[in-house]
Amino acid sequence: MLQSLAGSSCVRLVEQHRSAWCFALLVLGYLLYLVFGAVVFSSVELPYEDLLRQELGKLKQRFLEEHACLSEQQLEQFLLRVLEASNYGVSVLSNASGNWNWDFTSSLFFASTVLSTTGYGHTVPLSDGGKAFCIIYSVIGIPFTLLFLTAVVQRIIVYVTRRPVLYFHIRWGFSKQLVAIIHAMVLGFITVSCFFLIPAAIFSILEDDWNFLESFYFCFISLSTIGLGDYVPGEGYNQKFRELYKIGITCYLLMGLIAMLVVLETFCELHELKKFRKLFYVKKDKEEDQVHIMEHDQLSFSSISDQAASMKDDQKAIEPFVNSQSPTSNDSSLNN
Repeated sequence: MLQSLAGSSCVRLVEQHRSAWCFALLVLGYLLYLVFGAVVFSSVELPYEDLLRQELGKLKQRFLEEHACLSEQQLEQFLLRVLEASNYGVSVLSNASGNWNWDFTSSLFFASTVLSTTGYGHTVPLSDGGKAFCIIYSVIGIPFTLLFLTAVVQRIIVYVTRRPVLYFHIRWGFSKQLVAIIHAMVLGFITVSCFFLIPAAIFSILEDDWNFLESFYFCFISLSTIGLGDYVPGEGYNQKFRELYKIGITCYLLMGLIAMLVVLETFCELHELKKFRKLFYVKKDKEEDQVHIMEHDQLSFSSISDQAASMKDDQKAIEPFVNSQSPTSNDSSLNN
């Protein structure tokens, strides 16, 4: 008896605070996912880092042995300056001296990466004025970009998602949920093909040092706005039509970002995902709903009373012409 009462009370407690329990599980799952990623990255990448450190150490020792006139301190000062310049996108290599980082096309590409929050980091402002302008430009431009993308996606999704789903639902009589799921999968496949697989094949041809996996990696890192900056197209010293290539990459990033947002919005409109998301949301209290209803009723009543008052005013404006005749008619009737 006591066990059944305790079990029923526990079930009742869980049902009353279901969203809180789901949110706690969501936070725990996210933290575990972070730890899982850290463990995998550490176990996979740490041996490669160790090998690279050993290789660089051997190269440095060999260089000092072959050039006895150069001290280790002088070499480290030179390498430090070279690394600082490389972090600003300036290379000391002779094959890269012809590429300017701040011509118009490169600046256009940089502006697009800043406004889309991709931020490869391969090119950064050098001057204080450029850094200050970058702050002001980003503060205004990033919300403006979000507004622009939201407006574009809202218009595209009407023709790409909602109307096709309604067409197959009304014209052919299929279930709306089933049509929406199939449409989302087809749209996702088309987007992956047009903005990941095909561009990856093109980048693997145009970029000499990239294979297909590296090109696909660049497409994903870019369109997901992660922007690690380890792979940036158009930076080769023998790149043909570099200006046109940079403009094309800029257009590809903007169009790909819009396509990703359209697919994301399409999946978010699925009934199953909406139902799943509601598990983690805070439910509105009944009192809040009643207050909202009362406020809505008060607004409607006030609007009705305002309309009634305006109608009375209109009647008063007309009534004097009617009432002015009524006393005379009454007097005549009394005299008679």
